[in-house]
Amino acid sequence: MSGVKSFLLAIDLAGRKRDDAIQGLMQAQRSHLFAQDQLAQLETYAAETESKWTATAQSGTTPEMLRHQYQFMDRLQQAIGLQNGVLGNETHKVDAAKRIVLAAEFRLHGLNQVLKKKRADIAAIQSRREQKQMDEFAAMRSRQVSTGHLTGERS
Repeated sequence: MSGVKSFLLAIDLAGRKRDDAIQGLMQAQRSHLFAQDQLAQLETYAAETESKWTATAQSGTTPEMLRHQYQFMDRLQQAIGLQNGVLGNETHKVDAAKRIVLAAEFRLHGLNQVLKKKRADIAAIQSRREQKQMDEFAAMRSRQVSTGHLTGERS
C-alpha cells in the first residue's frame, strides 16, 4: 500500500509541476500578445506618419524637412525591426513553454497509468489471496466432512 501512497505523492507533485508549467505558458502568451500589440502600434504609427508626411509634402517642403522625415522614418523602421526581434523571442518562449506543459502532461499521464496498473495488480493479488483462502477453507471443510463420514461409518 505504501507503493500506492508513493505514486499518489508523485502524481500530486507532477500535477503541481504541470499547473506551474501552465502558468508559465500563460505568462509567455501574455508577453507575446503584448509584443504583438507593440509591433502593431509601431506599424500603425509608421503608416499614419507616412501618410501625413505625404499629404504635407505635396503642399511643399524644404530639403531639410525631407531629410529629417527620412531619418525619422529610418529610426521608426529600426524600432519596428527591433520589435520584430522581441516578438520572435517571445514566440520562442511560448513554444518552449508549450513543450514544458506537454512534457508535464505526459509525465502526469504516465504516472496515472502506472498507478492504475499498480492498483490492478494489488486487486489481482488480493483476489488470489481470497481465492486461496476460500480453496483452503473448502478443502478443510471437505476433509472435515469426509473425516466425519469415515468416523460415522466406523461406529
